Amino acid sequence: MATPFTCTGHRAAVYALAATDDTEQFLSAGGDGWIAEWKLQAPENGRLIATVQGQLFSLLHLPGQRRLVAGDMNGGVHWIDLERPEHTRGIQHHRKGVFDLKLNPPWILSAGGEGMLTRWDASTGRTVESLHLTYSALRTLALAPQRREVAVGASDASIYLLDSETLETRYTLPNAHVPSVFTVAYSPDERYLLSGGRDAMLRVWGLSADPPALVSEQPAHWFTLNHIAWSPDGRHFATASRDKTVKIWDGATFRLLRVLDPVRDGGHLNSVNRLLWLPQALLSASDDRTVKIWSNVASGL
Repeated sequence: MATPFTCTGHRAAVYALAATDDTEQFLSAGGDGWIAEWKLQAPENGRLIATVQGQLFSLLHLPGQRRLVAGDMNGGVHWIDLERPEHTRGIQHHRKGVFDLKLNPPWILSAGGEGMLTRWDASTGRTVESLHLTYSALRTLALAPQRREVAVGASDASIYLLDSETLETRYTLPNAHVPSVFTVAYSPDERYLLSGGRDAMLRVWGLSADPPALVSEQPAHWFTLNHIAWSPDGRHFATASRDKTVKIWDGATFRLLRVLDPVRDGGHLNSVNRLLWLPQALLSASDDRTVKIWSNVASGL
């Protein structure tokens, strides 16, 4: 595997990555309030496409449109129209940071730092309803379309599994990660839910049981496990951590296969905050203000 290409230009930590309709393209956002567009075939020519006031923690591209939704550290939700900038608007909705955004057509879900989950109309950008799950921050969201379920990881150490249509709670997994859950991700076949948190543990929950049961756990990193991303073919997944590494795992056995570190592999110099796995490459975003493009990361595994 070749040394990754390093995308530079952000002036603060990069917290968010988003796919677009073009699998050769991706977006990044971070603490500088900038949203940048990158092309895998020419990543040295990253382009600033939008700016907002405040640090951006989350980012979502709306399929088939030149519209974005971004969440900031103060609870603002920004609806960005790239074709008609005059229609761009920011809504101060959550009382604290917006840590994650997910598209669940025809809605968008936002996870707030005050413990509130909000459903928005994706076409109008108006709130539909809000659910106060906990008094702790909601840190992460994941969707299972076939199960019609959304998983919510919170800083009260719990994972909440909700009906994605009604938002009624199906199950609560207490003490999933102590003290905080930072990331959740359904396996592509929706048989398992993977989770990680401040305790640096990787846990796998079997969803065929009632209630869901822990089927695997292992210390995955030295420090906080920030994010989990599955490969498009479902054969592997990657984890990102505050310990500066990205790790590649077997999607069937949950066995560690490869560690991408700063010294040997040209990895990040600070905490790795976010991952995005496209068909052609794995992307990682970091506190070091860069995005790394890892090509052929799963070759030979």
